[in-house]
Amino acid sequence: MGGRRKLINKKSILGCVKTKTGFDERMDDAVTRLRLVRTESVGPLTYRRLLARFPKAEDALAAVPELARMGGRETAPRIASRGEAEAELAALRGMGASGVFLGDANYPPFLAEMADAPPFLAVMGDVKLLSSRCVGIVGARNASANGMRLAQNLAAELARDLVIVSGMARGIDGAAHAGAMARGRTVAVVAGGLDVPYPPEHGALQERIAENGAVVAEAPLRTAPAGKHFPKRNRIIAGLVLGLVVIEAAERSGSLLTARLANEAGRELFAVPGSPLDPRSRGANDLIRQGAHLTESAADVLANLPDHPRREGLGRDPLFRHARSGLAEAHAPPPAAPVDSLALSKARRLVAGFLAADPVQVDEIARRCQLSMAAVSAVLLELELAGRVETLSGNRVAAIAAA
Repeated sequence: MGGRRKLINKKSILGCVKTKTGFDERMDDAVTRLRLVRTESVGPLTYRRLLARFPKAEDALAAVPELARMGGRETAPRIASRGEAEAELAALRGMGASGVFLGDANYPPFLAEMADAPPFLAVMGDVKLLSSRCVGIVGARNASANGMRLAQNLAAELARDLVIVSGMARGIDGAAHAGAMARGRTVAVVAGGLDVPYPPEHGALQERIAENGAVVAEAPLRTAPAGKHFPKRNRIIAGLVLGLVVIEAAERSGSLLTARLANEAGRELFAVPGSPLDPRSRGANDLIRQGAHLTESAADVLANLPDHPRREGLGRDPLFRHARSGLAEAHAPPPAAPVDSLALSKARRLVAGFLAADPVQVDEIARRCQLSMAAVSAVLLELELAGRVETLSGNRVAAIAAA
């Protein structure tokens, strides 16, 4: 723990103490932003919408109750108190961790391109690694001995030139982390809080990674991993890397979800072929059929890994039919132009009628309602905070069924 505390020394959680006044201002802003992140009904996309409309976090936070009321919510969403946010930041500092907000200079730039990039990341270790040239290695938890040996060797070779990113799970993930540490550095993205190692037997491994690399969490401290947390973790892995290698993945698995997310973000895909008789190889073999690079060695990865995320993916392939050739429209916050009261009233009457449980494109709603995107975005923000709408990647929204 002593070595990790040296990473922050006398700096704040945001690494910026120069004058007492500057420190206080930055800490006040950090507390306010974290309160916004932890506010009920505020997810990554809603967070971006709020800060597009209210550039100051304190103004966005103050507007939440009224926006939720306008969206039809009878009681205001729960907003994290100042004390709760201060306690969370203090707890992170106390364990030698740091925190980084979306928009900060040290926020990983490739992850920031994701439409649903986490507004806040807790990091144990070297936060600069998140902005390095990274490649992900993921695969089966119930991996074969050969698969784990290949993952370990491949990670060791690639770690000479790249930072290896994986998800800290049993099997391929653990082998990749171990191999990377033999020759270089690795980043582990965990599904729960930084203080809840999962699986439990990887507690020592997580400590080693934190001392020599970085461990990253989106969830608050004391959060035990649950099923809903793993897809969120997977999209962080996809966002941090230039390319993703899949080793032993079943046809329906978290590894294939990570591959789909990486493809949608324009990352390069690699897959290690396996026996057609082994169910653990079917997903990886299918990726190869669909255009992923057949990978047998580190040379196959290094020869095809770009310096920046590619804008095209495997969109021609049915498995990746939602892939986008351009990402700018999904990454950009919704328009923050002022909307007159008449247009807003009309939007409130019409938008809800075009929402359904099946996702629909926001621009399709604007076209059918003959409304400006600014008006539609303003109403969707109200509905999100009211808990009536879920915003999805790809500029899509879906209605949430009433409980």
